[in-house]
Amino acid sequence: MPKGIIIKPIIERTILIGLVKNKADAERINDYLDELAFLVETAGGITVNRFVQRVDSPDQRTYIGQGKLNEIKEYVKAEDIDIAIFDDELSPSQARNVEKELGIKVLDRNNLILDIFAKRARTSHARTQVELAQYEYLLPRLTRMWTHLERQQGGIGLRGPGEREIETDRRIVRDRIALLKEKLKEIDKIKTTQRKGRKDTVRVALVGYTNVGKSTIMNLVSKSDVFAENKLFATLDTTVRKVVIENLPVLLTDTVGFIRKLPHSLVESFKSTLDEVREADLLVHVVDISHPDFEDQVNVVNQTLSEIGAINKPTILLFNKIDAYHFVRKDPFDLTPPVKENLSLDDLKKTWMGKSDYPTLFMSAVEKINLDEFKSILYEEVKKIHVKIFPYNNFLFEKFE
Repeated sequence: MPKGIIIKPIIERTILIGLVKNKADAERINDYLDELAFLVETAGGITVNRFVQRVDSPDQRTYIGQGKLNEIKEYVKAEDIDIAIFDDELSPSQARNVEKELGIKVLDRNNLILDIFAKRARTSHARTQVELAQYEYLLPRLTRMWTHLERQQGGIGLRGPGEREIETDRRIVRDRIALLKEKLKEIDKIKTTQRKGRKDTVRVALVGYTNVGKSTIMNLVSKSDVFAENKLFATLDTTVRKVVIENLPVLLTDTVGFIRKLPHSLVESFKSTLDEVREADLLVHVVDISHPDFEDQVNVVNQTLSEIGAINKPTILLFNKIDAYHFVRKDPFDLTPPVKENLSLDDLKKTWMGKSDYPTLFMSAVEKINLDEFKSILYEEVKKIHVKIFPYNNFLFEKFE
């Protein structure tokens, strides 16, 4: 490439498609599509428009109804759209049928998340995990890769070889999946050995929805330089740092963020990463209190923790980004019950958020508001665990009693 020539990345024009199937969907569809648009932005695309259809159940052939599909088809042609992305998972046949109708690339939410993970993976471990998840997602969809043969079905000498080539590809993908699983088993053994080597230190894991500020908190507490960015899934690789709070050594782990509808293949392939959460002695559940749907995000994280067997661990509930929290003060003459958007931080502290069974703190990692209080709470919680599981070296606390 000649010097001085800068090639700008192609920004693909995208439309988002969501279904409203029940009352819960109707109330949250805008939040779901906002998050999907953020995923598109993280992947390097631009969202041009959104389409929502209210249905009792998805169409088995095209997921959305034919009328809505025709409307989208006209818009795609008129506005030069590159990609249509569905907020829900499509079956291989649904994706293939919609692509035929629209004449553009069609992705679902899982496909988009996998693409972002592939883009964000930096270490060999993360790349192996993502590649395994991609192949497991691809395997049942291989027929879709051969749609150019369908136009020639029935042609002499074409249909048989086409089917054989698909089977060959399936075999290659299965072999690759088996190889990647073996590779991850070896990595798991190494990670397990490393964790055993840390058995004399309390382990604390930062968990939470993606983009809530875990890496920023990690940098503040450990004085390290973990990559942090205002994008979804900025951190894929587990980072472990040894920190000392007062005189107490702690192993602090920054983990991959969770998200609604996290693809099952990713949960499975990131087993060794999630083991850091499973084997932690204490969790710091970080919540972005400035996000309008933060309560739903808390539920998603708790559900994921439950799925991996880590829901009942000692926990600190940390509401981050209070500097970005805004509320609309309710008109005193308005007699309707206040909604969440009308509640100040002081009001929120009087709700379940301030009455949790866990130690709870409201802070801003960026502005370092209540940082010392967080360190103090962290110290006290780690101390309780240390006294319980390492009684032989409690001399560490003698001068503080």
